Amino acid sequence: MGAATDGVAVVEDVRGTALDALARSRAVVRDEGAWADPAALRRAADGAAVLVVRNRTRVDRALLEDLPALRLVARAGVGLDNIDVAAADDLGVVVAAAAGANAVSVAEHALGLALAVARGTVASDAAVRRGAWDRAPGLELAGGTWGLLSFGATARATGRLARALGLQVLAHDPHVRDDDPDLRALGARLVGLEELAAGSDVLSVHAPATPATRHLVGAPFLARMRAGAVLVSVGRGEVVDEAALADALRRGHLRGAGLDVREQEPPVAGPLDGLPGVVLTPHVAGITGAAQERVVAALCRDAEAVLGGGEARGAVGRHRSPARGRVPSWT
Repeated sequence: MGAATDGVAVVEDVRGTALDALARSRAVVRDEGAWADPAALRRAADGAAVLVVRNRTRVDRALLEDLPALRLVARAGVGLDNIDVAAADDLGVVVAAAAGANAVSVAEHALGLALAVARGTVASDAAVRRGAWDRAPGLELAGGTWGLLSFGATARATGRLARALGLQVLAHDPHVRDDDPDLRALGARLVGLEELAAGSDVLSVHAPATPATRHLVGAPFLARMRAGAVLVSVGRGEVVDEAALADALRRGHLRGAGLDVREQEPPVAGPLDGLPGVVLTPHVAGITGAAQERVVAALCRDAEAVLGGGEARGAVGRHRSPARGRVPSWT
């Protein structure tokens, strides 16, 4: 059974205080596994005005056309590669995301991955548990250079942490101007792609998945990176060519890599498995209690606004308010 015609359908594992509060005044239907089955997804969302998803629900044109009551797709997160925003624009459906809500958590995770690789933390832990006491030297980051591939919210937060550790910051983003105030605040320089690769001791990837960014970090880019550099990936897995990265690591060109996002999620057995100097986490950089509360608060704010006939502050497409028709009131 679907949601009420002015209700909310939650089809992935989205939880938070704001959503609990919304459920006390709105018709909220939860089926957190519905994303995995197209028929179950349509049943859960049938009649709903708001569809709440993370990154596993495939919101394509066919689904949007099958849900004529839908007014808002609320993304509990930032990336939009699972949502056909152009189709939503065509159909008058608002798409909203929680831009920046998890940026601090992602930045902390990026820093944690970089430190774990630089100091060999995972390997040292395993060695001590085996009874060994190997004291291999690590890499000190202070005084080096941290490169940011993309300069969105998570990259900016990462840059602030890098500066606090005493690193200089470089950034590459074709959509950012040299006079961006955050660049000035960080004392960061906007550089070309080649200079970013060649000039960074640590390079963190924050770029979204687009045709232009697929395998942007491939063999040519990796070959330009400094010998002994650390690569961190917390944007989208498709940006990094994992086969090329594995080759660079096997040759000893890079010190190591920390990846929170993968080309395929969950990943299958691949060339990175078993390589030393690689730290892998399961796309959890933005998943902390505080970040998720902010994410859920943002999507609930937008749900309330759209259900009340207003505009979604986090809208990312052409529409800030629905163009499909008037949303019924709750009275």
